[in-house]
Amino acid sequence: MKLLGKKLLGLTGGIGSGKSTVASMLRELGAMVVDADAISRATTAAGGSAMAAIRIAFGDDFVDATGALDRAKMRELVFVDAAAKQKLEDITHPLIKQAMQNQIAAATTPWVVLDLPLLAEAGSFDGWKPLLDKVCVVDCLESTQIARVMARSQTPESQVRSIMANQASRAARCAIADAVIHNEGLTFDALGQTVARVFAKLQ
Repeated sequence: MKLLGKKLLGLTGGIGSGKSTVASMLRELGAMVVDADAISRATTAAGGSAMAAIRIAFGDDFVDATGALDRAKMRELVFVDAAAKQKLEDITHPLIKQAMQNQIAAATTPWVVLDLPLLAEAGSFDGWKPLLDKVCVVDCLESTQIARVMARSQTPESQVRSIMANQASRAARCAIADAVIHNEGLTFDALGQTVARVFAKLQ
């Protein structure tokens, strides 16, 4: 389905899959990329559009000294409290979606890539799925995901596994894909060639 005369490509992948790298490559190929994570971070930064409601809903303890969301404290809470997670999403998701729609409306490219980390998760950004013309999934082995995240951020393996456990499975992501980019054992150049080939086939 076309939205505002543009074609929308949903891009998703688990943590450590290389999705952000693929998004950058798609940008180089001429697509505009709308980054849901970046928008989410902006809404919960100091002065962000979600912060007043977050302070009311969760209290000052979840706001850091700069006025931004205390991400570490909130992460700990939502991992163990489903109601808190829902409350946070009820505040942030409408704001994120509106900001994404604004960016799509301003796009001048025929293809707009929606970088949606949680596209395959039940209840997450479901409203986008009917609007997408195509879905592309970046996939790799779970062991590779863990190794990449640990190497880039020094995150303990147990924490990486906890994050992965709260994301959709590889099978669930691949099940919604029109195309899968297997980012396993590829050099940067080889990945770029794969992305270009897949993008051309999707158009």
